[in-house]
Amino acid sequence: MPKYLFMANYSAESAKAIMSNGGTARRTAIEKMVSELGGRLESFHFAFGDNDAYVLVELPDNKTATAVALTVNGSGAVTTRTVALLTPEEVDEASKIRPAYRPPGAS
Repeated sequence: MPKYLFMANYSAESAKAIMSNGGTARRTAIEKMVSELGGRLESFHFAFGDNDAYVLVELPDNKTATAVALTVNGSGAVTTRTVALLTPEEVDEASKIRPAYRPPGAS
C-alpha cells in the first residue's frame, strides 16, 4: 500500500485544543480516520521547527490521500503538505523508464 507523509501545522485554536485534550487524542483521531479509509497510521510525531506534526500513513491510493489533504486543509484548523513516498524497488522500476524528453533550448 502506498505511503504518504503529511506535514501539519496547527492553527492557534487547534493548538489550544491539543493542549486541552492531549496529543494522544489527536493521534487517536487520525488513526481512526485513516483506518476508516482502509489505511494504517504508521507513526505520528509532534515536532519543533517548521512543522507541528509529522504523520506517516499507508493509504489505498493517491485519490484517498488527496481526499485526506483536502478535508484536513478545508477544516481551517490545520494546514498540511503531503509527500508521496516511494520504496527503493519503485525507484528501481522507475529508473528503467526512459521518457523522450528534450530540455528547453536543445535541438
